[in-house]
Amino acid sequence: MSSWLGGIGSGLGQSLGQVGGSLSSFTGQISNFTKDMLLEGVEEVGDAATELHVSNTKLADIEGAFASQKSEYDRLRRLHAELEEKLEASEIQIKGQSADYRTLLQQKDVELSHLKARQSGLQEEVQNLQHSAQSASVGPAMLPVTTSSSTTTSSSVSSYMSRPLDSHQGFHGDEMDLSDVIWSQQEINRLSTEVMRLEAEVAHWRRMSQASTAAAAGNGDQEEVLKLQRTIKELREEMSREVDEHQHELAALQDAQRQKMADITRRHREDLAEYEERIEELEEQIHGGGGPATSPSDASKLPELQKTISSLQEAADQRENQLAELSASLEEAHTKQASLQAEKDEAQEENTGLLQNYTRLQASVTELQTRVQEQEGKSLQKAQLDHEIQVLKTNLAEAEKEIADLKSMTGVSEEVEHADILELNTIIGTLRQEKEILEQEKLTLQDRLEISEEQTVSNNEAESGATESLEDLKAELERREKALSNTEEERDTLMSELEELDRQNQEATQHMISVKEQLSGQLREAEAELTGLTTELNTTKDQRRALEQELENQKEKASQSAFTLNDLHMSKQELEQTVKELKDKLGHAQEQSREARREITELKRTSQEREEQLSLAKAELDHAGGRGTGAQGTGEKQAGKERELSELKRQLDEMRSSQQKVLSEDYELKMEIRRLETQSEQAVGKTEELTKQMKESLGALNRSVREKDTRIEALKLEKSQIEGELEQAERMLTEQGKQFQQTIEELTRARSMDASALQTEHECAIKLNQEKDMEISQLKRDVEQLASDHRDTNEMLSITVAGQKQLTDLLQEKDVFMDTLKQNASDLQKEMENSILVVTKEADALKLALEEKDKQLGGMKEKNSHLKEEIDRFRDQQSRPQTLSEPRTLDIITELETEITQLKSSRNSLEEEVQILRRTMEELQASLLLSQQSLQGQQTELEQAHARHQQTTLNYDRLIHARDEEISCLHQTVDQLSEGRVRDSPPVQGEVILQEEKTQTLNQENGNEKHDLSKVEIERLVRGIKEKETEISLLNEKNLSLTRQLDQLVVYRDEVSKLSQLILQKDLEIQALHARLSMVGGGGHSQDVMFLQQQLQAYAVEREQVLAVLNEKTRENSQLRSDYHRLMDIMAGKEAALSKLQQENQRLFNMSDPSGSQEMFKETIQNLSRIIREKDIEIDALTQKCQTLVTVLQSSAGEFGSGSGGVSSNQFEELLQERDTLKQQVKKMEEWKQQVITTVKNMQHESAQLQEELIKLQGQVCADSDSSSKLSVDYAGLIQSYEQKERRLGSLSQELAQVQQTITQLSTTKDVLLGKLDIVAPEVVAAQASGASLTADAPSRQASPTANYEKPTEEIIQLRIQLAEKENIIVTLQENNRRLSNSASATESEQRSQVEEVRLVRERLEALQGSVREKDLLIKTKGDQLSHVRESLRNRENDNEVLKQAVTNLKERALILEMDGRKLKEENELVASRSREKESEFRALQETNMQVSLLLREKEFELSAVSEKSATVERMLKDKEQGKSGELNQLLNELKSMQEKALAFQQERDQVMMALKQKQMETTAVQTELQHMRDKEQRLNLELERLRNHLLEIEDSYTREALAAEDRETELRRRVALLDDKLATSSSAVENASQQASMQVESLQEQLTRVVKQRDEALISLRTSQEQVNQYAVSLSNLQMVLEQFQQEEKAMYSAELDRLKKEKDEWKRKALRLEDQASSLQVNLDEANSALESASRLTDQLDLNEEQIDELKKQGEQRQTKTPYKVLMRNLFLGYFHTPKTKRADVLRLMGSVLGLSREDVDKMLGEDGPHGVTGWMSNWLGGRGAQSVPNTPQKPTSGQGFNSSFSEMFVKFLEIESTPSLPAARLPAHDIKALSAPPQRRTAAALGKRPGEFNPFLASRSAAVPLLAGSSSGGSGGHLLMKPISDALPTFTPVPVSAEDSGGAVLKDLLKQ
Repeated sequence: MSSWLGGIGSGLGQSLGQVGGSLSSFTGQISNFTKDMLLEGVEEVGDAATELHVSNTKLADIEGAFASQKSEYDRLRRLHAELEEKLEASEIQIKGQSADYRTLLQQKDVELSHLKARQSGLQEEVQNLQHSAQSASVGPAMLPVTTSSSTTTSSSVSSYMSRPLDSHQGFHGDEMDLSDVIWSQQEINRLSTEVMRLEAEVAHWRRMSQASTAAAAGNGDQEEVLKLQRTIKELREEMSREVDEHQHELAALQDAQRQKMADITRRHREDLAEYEERIEELEEQIHGGGGPATSPSDASKLPELQKTISSLQEAADQRENQLAELSASLEEAHTKQASLQAEKDEAQEENTGLLQNYTRLQASVTELQTRVQEQEGKSLQKAQLDHEIQVLKTNLAEAEKEIADLKSMTGVSEEVEHADILELNTIIGTLRQEKEILEQEKLTLQDRLEISEEQTVSNNEAESGATESLEDLKAELERREKALSNTEEERDTLMSELEELDRQNQEATQHMISVKEQLSGQLREAEAELTGLTTELNTTKDQRRALEQELENQKEKASQSAFTLNDLHMSKQELEQTVKELKDKLGHAQEQSREARREITELKRTSQEREEQLSLAKAELDHAGGRGTGAQGTGEKQAGKERELSELKRQLDEMRSSQQKVLSEDYELKMEIRRLETQSEQAVGKTEELTKQMKESLGALNRSVREKDTRIEALKLEKSQIEGELEQAERMLTEQGKQFQQTIEELTRARSMDASALQTEHECAIKLNQEKDMEISQLKRDVEQLASDHRDTNEMLSITVAGQKQLTDLLQEKDVFMDTLKQNASDLQKEMENSILVVTKEADALKLALEEKDKQLGGMKEKNSHLKEEIDRFRDQQSRPQTLSEPRTLDIITELETEITQLKSSRNSLEEEVQILRRTMEELQASLLLSQQSLQGQQTELEQAHARHQQTTLNYDRLIHARDEEISCLHQTVDQLSEGRVRDSPPVQGEVILQEEKTQTLNQENGNEKHDLSKVEIERLVRGIKEKETEISLLNEKNLSLTRQLDQLVVYRDEVSKLSQLILQKDLEIQALHARLSMVGGGGHSQDVMFLQQQLQAYAVEREQVLAVLNEKTRENSQLRSDYHRLMDIMAGKEAALSKLQQENQRLFNMSDPSGSQEMFKETIQNLSRIIREKDIEIDALTQKCQTLVTVLQSSAGEFGSGSGGVSSNQFEELLQERDTLKQQVKKMEEWKQQVITTVKNMQHESAQLQEELIKLQGQVCADSDSSSKLSVDYAGLIQSYEQKERRLGSLSQELAQVQQTITQLSTTKDVLLGKLDIVAPEVVAAQASGASLTADAPSRQASPTANYEKPTEEIIQLRIQLAEKENIIVTLQENNRRLSNSASATESEQRSQVEEVRLVRERLEALQGSVREKDLLIKTKGDQLSHVRESLRNRENDNEVLKQAVTNLKERALILEMDGRKLKEENELVASRSREKESEFRALQETNMQVSLLLREKEFELSAVSEKSATVERMLKDKEQGKSGELNQLLNELKSMQEKALAFQQERDQVMMALKQKQMETTAVQTELQHMRDKEQRLNLELERLRNHLLEIEDSYTREALAAEDRETELRRRVALLDDKLATSSSAVENASQQASMQVESLQEQLTRVVKQRDEALISLRTSQEQVNQYAVSLSNLQMVLEQFQQEEKAMYSAELDRLKKEKDEWKRKALRLEDQASSLQVNLDEANSALESASRLTDQLDLNEEQIDELKKQGEQRQTKTPYKVLMRNLFLGYFHTPKTKRADVLRLMGSVLGLSREDVDKMLGEDGPHGVTGWMSNWLGGRGAQSVPNTPQKPTSGQGFNSSFSEMFVKFLEIESTPSLPAARLPAHDIKALSAPPQRRTAAALGKRPGEFNPFLASRSAAVPLLAGSSSGGSGGHLLMKPISDALPTFTPVPVSAEDSGGAVLKDLLKQ
């Protein structure tokens, strides 16, 4: 029973452990799944297709995980079902066994009663025999002995009776049971021993009575002899036991001795080794020191030798001491041995005395027996009464203890009882062992003597060797070697012996240990293998089930995919309808939930009413219990009341169960709502899954279709085979039945000697042959049917191939439909968000319901406690002293039963509460999963936003880069234009030169065009032509104006003539220019111009395309921005929802843990563990009881005796029933305990995991929010930088315009001045210059001014002559100047037109740059496409490799299958050979059968002949009866022999028939086997053919795919080559363009240098000419003055403009930013220095005032001793600290320390530190550290000292200003919003603020930049100081001064300091 229970317990434990493990693995899988889901979406994918692919793979992974979890769930469900079945089986088994045990106990009780009756009869017989046997009466001298013995026996009985009653305090639930069982067992054992003794005495007395007749005298001697023999046997047994124990002790002593010996030998070896080393050294010294030189060495060695000798002598002394000690120990052992011998003698004497006493005792036995019987009767009656009382008391105590245990759940541990039992056992053991100690000591001493003798022998041998060596050393040094060798040999032998002994010992021990270890290891391995095999079996079963499920799932998926593909067109409308229906269902569900809540409220009311009824019933019960304490009828009334109570409780339980049902229905409704929502989500997800499945599993579908077809074929074949086999089996059965019937009939016929049997058998054989032929024909038909089935399957395959094509078409349609579904997905997301809100509301409602349930639970617990108190009261009333009668026990039993029912109901309620909590946990987990899914969606959206943001940032970076390049290009163009303007505006004097230069440049350009025509050059040509046209128009206008002026001036005809000549020259020049232009326009360049125009058109088209692409990109950018903003809004909403969820989780956690429910939870767990321990102990006690009961039953089975058992059989049965019920309760409690423990552990694990996941999610959310804020900040910064760049572009364009204006102004001034110079110059000079300019080349032109000025003297003479005329001309010239000013205004308008032209040129430049950018973008896009193409190529190559690997794998599989096919063929051949052999055997058997049948026929003929002979013989007999008896006898003999032969023949025939039938059976079996083998062959051939076809198809498909991939590769490579060519051409074109541009730039630079040189030469020539004119023309003083003025003005203007332009260029490129920064920083430094100086001057004045105030305050402080003066004093000291100079601040701090009660040394120490932790440190930290985060530090100034030390008062004032403002949250403004006091000009603020954010003055910050007063926000400063705390009412606060944003903090400071 115990082993069976143990087995069940272990099985249940293992199964529950498996469940726990599987649950833990399931939770682990869930956590891993959530982690994987959270970690998903990290991959950033650029392409949509790759994105789809990634999402598909992720979906597949998720589906796999889902499938695994589903399989795990199914496995757990099966496990659960199995465990439930096992439980039920175990309960049934336990019930059966308990019933068996009850019957056994009843039988044993009957046997006990029989034994007691037999005992009483035996005792009577013994008494009679004693009376008859005793011849002599007992003397009075023996009485004292008997009395003493009787008293001892009675005392022993009383003690024996009292022990179980007093000492045993019981296990709570089973005290009575255990005590009764133990008592009964002991009683039975005692009775059995007494029976045995009495039987032996009866036998003895019988012998005595028999012997008394023979000899009365010799009886006593025989009895004594027998008893002595018995005692001798007992002593021998005890001696053998003691010998065994002594042997064990001997073994232990031997081990200890071996260890000691090993130590001694080791020491001895070490000593010997040292001696040998010394001897070797001495020998070396002896050998080394030869001749006369050895004497000093010997002298030196002598002390060493003496030392060695002394050491050896000491060792010898030590050995002698050891010997003495051993001898002393030997003497002690001898003495002990002598004492033991003396003790032995004493013991022998005592034995003799005992034998003498024995004779006396025999006489007193009779009296003792009589007295014992009387005392036993009395003691048994007393014991029965006491036992009944004790049983009742123990029952009461049990009940009370059970109630107390259930109340407090803290039972007293039963370890004390075990300890008491163990103590009793130890006392008994010690009493037994005290006997055996003396003999053990004796044996140990003997062993020690032997060991010591062995030790002395070994030591003597070792010492003898040592002494011999010593004597050898002393006597002669020559014999040392011999002695050494001897000693070494002896030592070696001893060592070897010792080592061998040690080795043997160690080997034996090691062998034993290794054997034990091997056995244990083998055991463990076997157990591990067993467990592994079981686990493998389970795993294989699970795998098989999972595979079957997967097969079914795949089949279902295939069918579903086929159906869903057809229904995809309708799915959209159905989805919309389902959404509407779901909304309707949601409304219905909400209404149902409301109705359910109403029902719950009604149920609560009804439950309250029932509880009130209960309370009334309890009150009535109390009254009834109070009244009926006296009478017996009260018990019945109480029982009735208790029944009513139980009924009411049942009703309450029913109400609760109904309430729980309603709740569960509500929960199911909610779950249905969620399920519908999940279905709506799944409907969307299914479409995506279908697309993914159809894309991924096209190949899988093909394979699955083929496999299905093959499976269908195989199944058909198997079906046909099975049908054939069934038919065959039926036929075989019918045939066998017929055969059996036939055999029976044949046997009966054979018995009856029928000859027709053979013919019937022959006919049967013919019928069998016909049936076999029929079967063969049927099999052939089956084969034909199989062939037709095969054809059908082939047709089915072709149909499926056609269906696959349709599927591909449907797939394409479905891809189109996917786009529409994506649009619907956004709408569904919105609906999802709404549903999430609804779910959160429902979660709130559930939480409220949970709170209500918790309150109800608390109420129920209180009611429970009240009920328990009432039960205690009842029990106290019932435990009052009443008459110990049977109704009382019945009442107790009924009370116990009611308590048990109550406890069961409470347990049920607790279990229900546990289930409710589990459900709530599941709901929370579901909500968590939903939140995790939403989080994952948010994460994916965030990642997409990240990717988009990165793309936008890259685009903006590109744009900014392009803008920077534009700016640099514009700078270059500005430089070129500035230089070009200088080049384009030469003096009028050199106009002809310019024109010729222009023609030359045109010619050069034409030459360049011939070489390499490009777009830039064409534009240059067009621009040059336009410039020439504008110049011609300007010149025409000038000419017209001049003609008008000349017409007005009639006086100056000479000048008019000159002007007309000039006009003629100009006309000639214009004509030449026109001719050249026509030459340029016409001629060979017309084709080039056409080509260039076509190119221009193409470029314009490209430009339009690029602009369209740009527009699309901008649109995409705007869309991305809007998406980003939308995602940010969604993220904000999701974060808010998450924060709400977290708050709710926290609230739930607080709710679930009100007022330390965690501690309560821990206490409950501890109580549970305690209860579990108690129950374990109870179970152990029960098992012990069961074992004892079994032993009692076994022992009492064959014995019999007298006396009553002490307990009635009915009570025993009741006790057994209670024990069974308690066992069941214990088992249930154990199971519940294990479940609770597992659930608690799971809950702890899950809570820990959930907390970790929550923390992780919070961290992720924080990180996401941080990253989003960073992204937004980066985005804002990028936008600002973009706007700044645009502003800079605008400013640059403005500066360009200004530069162009200045250039135009310069050119006009130059033209004016040069025109004046031309007018002043004489006509001859002009004519000569014009003639020279027209004819001469460039070199002659350069030399012409020098040639003109070579004739100064002639001109001067002419000028002197014409002085008088020129004075008049001067007046006219003045008028001309006025006119020229008017003309200058006209030239300004011309310059404006030139500016417009420049603008046009710039626009063209910008357009060209835009086209270049577009080209760059195109190149980039092409490069990106190339990279994508390469990536796709790599992917294709990888796919090809994978396909190749798959092909190789398939080939290998095909080879394996071919090998299998060959093997099967070989097996088929073997089977065929066997079948041939069987056929040959069958033929042989048929031949034998034929032969036998022939023989039988012959025998039949012989029989007929014999019968005829017998008839003739009879006739002969009848004829010859008379006188022929001899012949008759002979004939009779012959007849007999013939009959015998006939019988033999019949037997042989029967045997042959049996053999034939056996052979037929064998042949049928062989045929069936053959058929099976043929079927297998056919199947294998079909499978082989199918696999070959499948392989061929796969290879074809792979080859096609490979060919297609190769074609794609070639196409892609061709495209790559084309793209590379295009890239190369575009890059070469770009390079050519850049080379041409650089060439043109270089040519322009060369032209510039030439022009500059010409200008310089012209200036030099002008200056020289002017000087010559001044020297030679004294008469022209007025003119000279005017000229000098003009020259000075021109020089100043020209040089200033040049210098300014150069400086602007250089500074703008190199020093602009640096100078601006320096200027701004200097301004800030100046402002701060001024403010610091002003504040310092004010502070010095205020410090003097403050010192006076301090003196006054000190006086006031001495006068006042209340609290307020201290405040004033501290405030004044505090303010005075800041007003004092830095050198005297330490004194102020010391004063503050003295006021506060600090010692001067402490204050000095604090001042001495002067670090960040000192007094000044905290001040600086307090003021300076407050705004450390928000306000950057100012750079250190040279004037104001280090940082805070310079302006401490300012900082304090600033602090007061900050503290006085209202505590608003810190508004972080951008840098450009905060304006400084003296801000730099507007142009430079952006650069200064953008580039120098660190140089921000904290004292010049506006009010918005101030630090908030929140305590948490201030990172700097000491946290615990008063000044760092928020402002309280006690501290004084300044009224906030209203300051505008433009005003700085300095002005406020100044105002405050003035006040």
